[in-house]
Amino acid sequence: MNKAGKHTPPFRSITEAIARTLRESFIAALATLVVAPESVGAKILIEESGAHTGSLGDDELNEIIAQHAQLFLASRAEAATFDAKDLDFARVSKKWADARVLFERIEPEPRVVVCGAGHVGAQLAQLARLVNYRATLIDDRADFVRRERFPDENIELVVAENWRAATRRVIGTGRGVYVAIVTRGHTEDEECLRAVVEAQPDYVGLIGSKRRTNIVLQRLRAEGVDENRLKEIRAPIGLDIAAVSPEEVALAILAEMIAVRRGGRGSSLSAWRRK
Repeated sequence: MNKAGKHTPPFRSITEAIARTLRESFIAALATLVVAPESVGAKILIEESGAHTGSLGDDELNEIIAQHAQLFLASRAEAATFDAKDLDFARVSKKWADARVLFERIEPEPRVVVCGAGHVGAQLAQLARLVNYRATLIDDRADFVRRERFPDENIELVVAENWRAATRRVIGTGRGVYVAIVTRGHTEDEECLRAVVEAQPDYVGLIGSKRRTNIVLQRLRAEGVDENRLKEIRAPIGLDIAAVSPEEVALAILAEMIAVRRGGRGSSLSAWRRK
């Protein structure tokens, strides 16, 4: 057990710890000493829980890094380098005064799950692949998820005999998963949403007008679904770019997913010039 009271996982190597992190859909920070008077290249992997694998060669440094790792993970950055003064290494020893540490985010590959393989859903799955997100497309109509329609083998195609069961299975732990519900009707929407509120993915959006989406949300509310979970559902889905065509709607949805993942605001980058 380390000083923070966390059990250090019994892994033989950083590599094994990273593999487990990805396999079980955790999030972790990998810290590497890139400039130091000794132990250059030493690594330590800190999970969200605070548990860690590896060492920088100094217990106190490990504790400082473990604390800073939580701030790094909260920032949503993929990588960042920090100097000793940023990490308060001075409280350990002056010999670390010029040290630098590289933090890298370790997380599952982002995956877009699209419920509904109509015009918008089909475009969204293909657009997600263009930005190197994994994509899963679900529909209860087998003809809509034929491989002939989607030659890209990296788009997983699922025929749903039961919307709720299929959606829940595909979402898994929900970590790194972005769900778009773009089915053809209220009933299908509701079944997908029931699965989604159980799994709590990183993002969930529901297509439709305010009236349609409110009807669906009200039905789930009447069933006793936690209000906080319902508030996390983005309905209507997507950023407001005045999208009209299926391709444009898909783009608006994917843009919102990316903004959520990266911590973006979805505003115009040139807005500062008009202030």
